[in-house]
Amino acid sequence: MRLVQESDYRFRIDPYGGMRVPGVVFASRALLPDPAADKSLEQVANVATLPGVVDASYAMPDMHWGYGFPIGGVAATDVDAGGVVSPGGVGFDISCGVRLLAADLDRQELTEPAVRGLMDGLDAAIPRGMSHRAVWTLHDARQLREVLAEGARYAVQQHHGVPRDLERCEDTGAMAGADPGQVGERAVQRGLGQVGSLGSGNHFLEIQAVDRVYDERVAGAFGLRAGQVCVMIHCGSRGLGHQICTDYVRVMERTAGRFGITVPDRQLACVPVTSPEGRAYLGAMAAAANYARANRQLLAEAARHVFDRITGRELALVYDISHNLAKLETHEVAGAARQLCVHRKGATRALPPGHPDLPADLHDAGQPVLIPGTMGTASYVLTGRPGGPAFASTCHGAGRALSRHQAAKVVRGQELRRRLEAGGIAVRGASWRGLAEETPEAYKDIDTVVDAAQGAGLCARVARLVPIGVVKG
Repeated sequence: MRLVQESDYRFRIDPYGGMRVPGVVFASRALLPDPAADKSLEQVANVATLPGVVDASYAMPDMHWGYGFPIGGVAATDVDAGGVVSPGGVGFDISCGVRLLAADLDRQELTEPAVRGLMDGLDAAIPRGMSHRAVWTLHDARQLREVLAEGARYAVQQHHGVPRDLERCEDTGAMAGADPGQVGERAVQRGLGQVGSLGSGNHFLEIQAVDRVYDERVAGAFGLRAGQVCVMIHCGSRGLGHQICTDYVRVMERTAGRFGITVPDRQLACVPVTSPEGRAYLGAMAAAANYARANRQLLAEAARHVFDRITGRELALVYDISHNLAKLETHEVAGAARQLCVHRKGATRALPPGHPDLPADLHDAGQPVLIPGTMGTASYVLTGRPGGPAFASTCHGAGRALSRHQAAKVVRGQELRRRLEAGGIAVRGASWRGLAEETPEAYKDIDTVVDAAQGAGLCARVARLVPIGVVKG
């Protein structure tokens, strides 16, 4: 593999072996993975072998090793030229994403007793960890099918939210093309009891404050100001999405040969987008995306009730964006508009100002890009940039530097909680082990990652948020 530095924040992997396009890595030299410990650069090259892939196989500044695709990987295939869809380019937590809400409350108004009340209230109200509690108890599979078809729209119809929430949600709360009939029975059973739950791992609900505003005009359009209290929610499609990915990886492993497809890594199992199996996967994936949007909608409503009870203040949605999806989009390739299947795995859409898919009130500001740090570190709100590379995509977080097993050896959960609370960050965790696995040392430095994302032209900083309290899965 030959890695060529093209600029401060852009590296190129020249095609070799079966690569159809180059690999492009957006990172500083310090953020590049160690090839001896992390095979994600090799995965970038492997993705470049997929049938129909166009332009390049991209990796974001937070890249690290994943299933098939690197986490932080972006690749698009040309639908009309035999382009494929690969579940490994989406991941197991389909439509895992971030939702940010802004309170009509300043940090200086939030007293210590109020912080304790909010944290205790959220601790009780937010189901998380490996339990089977959920905010919304669905009556039967029929009601689940409504969630899979209509996502956050159905939740709002059932009085779990307000219409404005949908205006500030990607795809106005429901991804087109969802086909609940393509979701297997095992996935349905796993999904019945989990809609409205945070899950575990790196998922969280965090109370934050706007620490710094970089662009007051855009921040104002987003509904943010310096010192404002916010709530950030990070979660996905729970066991339902995991099961859908598992099911369709098996389908594609069995059927890829029928289309004459061979890949260098079995985790890149794929089929043509236009094949029956490809269409079935996209229908099931969109259904899981809608489940995830409903999930975050319900958790946001639970947080709203706690805020209203403790502070008497409201929470307004800034935006909700996914970072594990494959979407059919039109982009220019070699001077012509082409329909592409854009895989974003651990990467998020970053639409620039003026994009037709933006709501009217964000037309001049661009799409809010939400990039969380990890427990105890800052998070960022950014916006898309005109002419942004990688099909208007950017990174989704800090990116792991240590595995969960390695992180648990660095610190004990009890010690980490004491350290964070000594620094003024209240913590409510589902388990001590879960806290230890998400220690800040397990992740890359978020400020360095965001510097690279902006330096590479992927997005532009709008505001920096710092934690007040975190509810961990």
